[in-house]
Parts: sequence; C-alpha cells; structure tokens
Amino acid sequence: MDSDAHCRVQWHSYTGFMPTAPEFEDGAPVGRDADVPSPAARRTSNAFGSPGTDSTVKRIDLNDALIRHPEATFAMRIAGHAMSGAGIADGDVVLVDRAITAGHGAVVIADVDGERFCRRLELSKPSRAGAVGARLVTADPRMSPIVITEDAPLAVWGVVTTVIKTLSF
Repeated sequence: MDSDAHCRVQWHSYTGFMPTAPEFEDGAPVGRDADVPSPAARRTSNAFGSPGTDSTVKRIDLNDALIRHPEATFAMRIAGHAMSGAGIADGDVVLVDRAITAGHGAVVIADVDGERFCRRLELSKPSRAGAVGARLVTADPRMSPIVITEDAPLAVWGVVTTVIKTLSF
C-alpha cells in the first residue's frame, strides 16, 4: 500500500500539516525508521477512559487521595490575598488537617486574638531560656508578619494539606 494512499497531508497556513484521513490505525508506526519492526499493536487513550469499556480504569476517590485523617479534616474557603504567592488565592478551598502537628514552614490556619488566619508558620530556634519564638508570615513580603507573644498567643487550628482551585471559564 502506498503511504500517500493511506494518509494524505495538506499544508494549511494556519495549522501547518493537517492529515486528511480522520483516523490512524492503532499501533501505526511513527518516525523515520522504516526497517525497524513495529511493536505489537496496543490501544492508548488521550482522555479518560470509560469505566464501562476499559477494565484498567479505576475511579479515583478524592477522599482517599486527598485526606489522610477523615475525622480531623475540614474544608475552608480562603478570603484575602495574603497567601497568593504560595498558590492560595482569594476564594480557593483548602483542606485543613487538625491531626497533623504543625512544624516550621507549614501553612497553617491559626487563631490569634480571636481572629483566624491562613499563614506560613516560622519557628525560631529555642532561646537560652528554652522558649521557641514563632511568627506567622504571609507570602506577600509587603505584609508584616504576626509575631507570637504572650500578649498574642498562638493557637494552630490545623495544617493546610491541599488547595482546591476553581478555574474560571
């Protein structure tokens, strides 16, 4: 079979080369090596398969994929732009796990003076007196950090584990 008869190619100025044949055979060889034997034909997909026709497709349970501690995980909607530089924008939904112990660098939901904040936790090395300094910083360097003091004690409500974004279209 002549390769021209199988798939004719036309030049279009706006799209480059466009095949006129609507489909290619499964397992069709590509590239320039005509002497190399082609591998066994196999089916692939460039989209999500149908669970009814493809036995290799497994449904993804987002609870299993995103939540380690179901009894201690909560969803919260973010208000404000303080953490935009960290990928957490106004209106995003975050999953907050209350069973995880917050460490240095963790993005947390914290209560300070009765107000709840989404910030990155920075812990300093213990002082000679044994006290550990802490502050809550934003992803925007123009905003001042919240320094944790005895007058403004820190209560970490939970650790942010996932950010869920809604794309506008």
